[in-house]
This record gives sequence, structure tokens and C-alpha cells, in this order.
Amino acid sequence: MTHPLAAPTYPPAAPTPPPLPEPLAYHRMARVSARHRWWRPLLGTLFVVVAYVLAFGVVDVLSYAWGTARDYPEAPDGTIEFGPVSGTALDLLMIAVAIPVVLLAVRWIGRRPAGTVSSVTGGLRWSWLGLCVVAAVPILAVSTGVMFLLPMEGAPPARWAGWEVFGPALAMLVVLVPLQSAAEEYLFRGWLTQAVGAFLRSPWWALVPQAALFAAGHGWGTPWGFADLAVYGVVAGWLTVRTGGLEAAIGLHAVNNLLAFGTSAAVVDGLKNDATAADAPWQYVAVDLAGIALYAAAVLWLARRRTPTRTVPAPPPLPEQPPFPGPYALGSFPGPYAQSPFPGAYPRPPHDGLPPRS
Repeated sequence: MTHPLAAPTYPPAAPTPPPLPEPLAYHRMARVSARHRWWRPLLGTLFVVVAYVLAFGVVDVLSYAWGTARDYPEAPDGTIEFGPVSGTALDLLMIAVAIPVVLLAVRWIGRRPAGTVSSVTGGLRWSWLGLCVVAAVPILAVSTGVMFLLPMEGAPPARWAGWEVFGPALAMLVVLVPLQSAAEEYLFRGWLTQAVGAFLRSPWWALVPQAALFAAGHGWGTPWGFADLAVYGVVAGWLTVRTGGLEAAIGLHAVNNLLAFGTSAAVVDGLKNDATAADAPWQYVAVDLAGIALYAAAVLWLARRRTPTRTVPAPPPLPEQPPFPGPYALGSFPGPYAQSPFPGAYPRPPHDGLPPRS
């Protein structure tokens, strides 16, 4: 019988569940695998650099051997003169080899699905990529047309190259420019962003380094051109994190490069021009940045309507391992000695190991 003045008893409170891990945004996808270790992004970056240099060298050697066998002329710097169309195709192909290098680094070094560098869903979202391309075409077509009509001092007048030149060049560009553009996105907005994001939570710490390296990778031209490329890298990286994948950046990059190369191929000797976006004057940069800003606004408007997946759940922690793993761990050995206090990996034997005497 309970004493009338005794304190009432209550059932024990249920244990508080542990807090759920923070969802992972795109720049944190290097940590999506339970096998993530701090050194994997560093080793993977070294692998990407070395493997890309080797792949670039292989393509260069094969192209040199093929050009020599076909009796192509040799340039003063020792390279082979393939002509404007074939030479441009080779340049684009040398950049495109970065795609398999990055995918291999993600899968082999990062120990996670290769598609996690494409988006948080584990693959390239083709319908979302198509919408981004549709948004980019009219905006960038207008900005490219304005830049084409801007008068530039010292520039020769543009002359139509003719369909016999423009047709094959356009066919080559349609095939290779998307691969080249995607390769740069997989390398800078993909691997480098996720490698830095593996250590830092804020996406801005991951976006700024890849944008600076992206601008530097195009060479040192005018300060305006470098600033244009750096701003593009930041905006493309921000859209990547904001939408959870590379689709918006690939759409912007591919359409922009296809229009730029296409207008160059449409004029006589346009593909022979060695100038890059780093050499752009301030007039071009002003128009280009306006187009990038309009495209970013269009993608954000589409993202509010479509709501692409932006984050994924963090992986659960690995289960704790027994102190003595193996088939003979303490408590796992069948028989009367299964619960023996013997602290070793094997149970205590019933005798000294010698056969019993008869």
C-alpha cells in the first residue's frame, strides 16, 4: 500500500532521439558517402590534375602522329597545322577529356557514385538542363548579337565565309562545344567546388577559389576579361548550389560558347583567331555581364516554379565495430566458452593444446 504522502511515480521519460544530420547541399556532396575521409578530396584533386595532364598528352601525341602520317604542315612552334576547323575540333576534344577524368576521381577516389558530381540526385537532370538551355538561347543570342555589332578599333570588317566553310564548322561545333563546356563545368563548378565544400559549410568559400582558377585558366588578357570570367564563375557556381546541380551552368556555358564559336565560324578565318574571353574589352564585358544577370534571373524564376532538388540527407554513421572483429570475436564463438572472459581473439582452450592421454 502506497503511503498517502509519498511522491507520485511516473513512467520513465522516453530517451531523446539524436538530432538528424544536416542535409547536404551540392557543394557538400563529397561527404555523401559514409566512406568519406578528410584526405579523399585532396588526393582526388591531385589525381584529377595528373590524370588530365596524361590524357591531354595522349591526345596530343596521337594527333601529332596522325597529322604527320597525313602530311599536314608543321607550324613554327612544332605543332601540326590541321586547319581552322580540325584544329578547333582538336582543341575542344583536349578539354572534353576532363569529363571522364572527373567522373573517375569521384567514383574511385571519392568512393561515391559518379553521378553525385552532376547533381544531388545522383545524375544529370536532362529535363531541367533542357529548360535552362531554352532560357539561355534568347538571352544570349541578343547579347551575342549586340557584341557582334559593336564597333571595335582595328578590327577588320567581317565577311561571310560561305556555307561550304560554315556548314562543316557548325556541325563540328554542335557536337564538341557542349562536351567542352560540360568538361569545364565538371572540373571547376563540379570537382573543385565539392572538394573545397568537403571542408567548409559556407558555399562562398567553395565558389570563390574555383571562379578565380577558372578565370586564370583562360589566360591573362585584359583586366576586364579576367573580371568577366571571374564573375561568370561565381554566378555559375551559385546557380549550381542554388539548383542542386550543374545543369544551369552547363546550359549557360554551352549556349554561350556555341554562339561565340558559331559567329566566329561564320566569317572568313574567324576560327583562326586565338583571342579568348580573357581578351575581351570593357564594351563586350558590359554586354556579357548583362546577359549573365538576365539568365540567372530566368533560372531562379524557373527554379521557383519547378523546385529542383537542392539537398539530400546526410549518410548515417557507420555502425560501431566489435572490439575483436572476426569469426572468433568474444561472445561469437559457439560452445561452452562463448562467454569466456578470455580477453584475446580466441576462447580459452579446455586443455594445454596437447592431445588427451589415453
